[in-house]
Amino acid sequence: MTNRIRDIRKAKGLTLADLAAACTPPTTAQTIGRLETGMRQLSLGWMNRIAAALEIEPASLMRAESGAPAQVVAQLGAGGPEALSAPREALLPNALSPQDGPAPLVLEVTASVGEYRPGDLVWLRRLDPADTAGAINRDCLVPRSGGRFAFGRLIDRKGTLVGLLPPGAGQKQVVVDDPAWVAVAFMLVRTL
Repeated sequence: MTNRIRDIRKAKGLTLADLAAACTPPTTAQTIGRLETGMRQLSLGWMNRIAAALEIEPASLMRAESGAPAQVVAQLGAGGPEALSAPREALLPNALSPQDGPAPLVLEVTASVGEYRPGDLVWLRRLDPADTAGAINRDCLVPRSGGRFAFGRLIDRKGTLVGLLPPGAGQKQVVVDDPAWVAVAFMLVRTL
């Protein structure tokens, strides 16, 4: 088994120093580097500390030697595609989700609606309804009575009322009173 600390750290945009400082208690960038490269053994204690700092499940830090993972080999920027100095593992969306709190939700798109195409998978993170200020103007899924849902751009939050603008053209605002949760979209997975 090899570890995926470097791949997950880079996917989250963290430096060695950032990850070292996020550990509880903080450690050094050199120690994190040694754990990443295998120069220092990754004990269960270290796995738990690093996973907590990365906000992922500890098991996500390990990968089996069998089956080669997908690799990120290039980056596309304004100047065109550029090769990476060394390929790194491409992570699945669930490896980037926080370890605490509810599991991510996925909304499957079956018809073209607004910017969404059939086959799209919209990954959502549940929020407490009181913490939705950061989700304003982002696509959200909200439970309604009778096992139904409302989906759209979160445009209003007043008291217990949540206002959504559906993604389809010409649709009216949907208002949900006192939802149990609001799930904000954080990733779109689209096959080509």
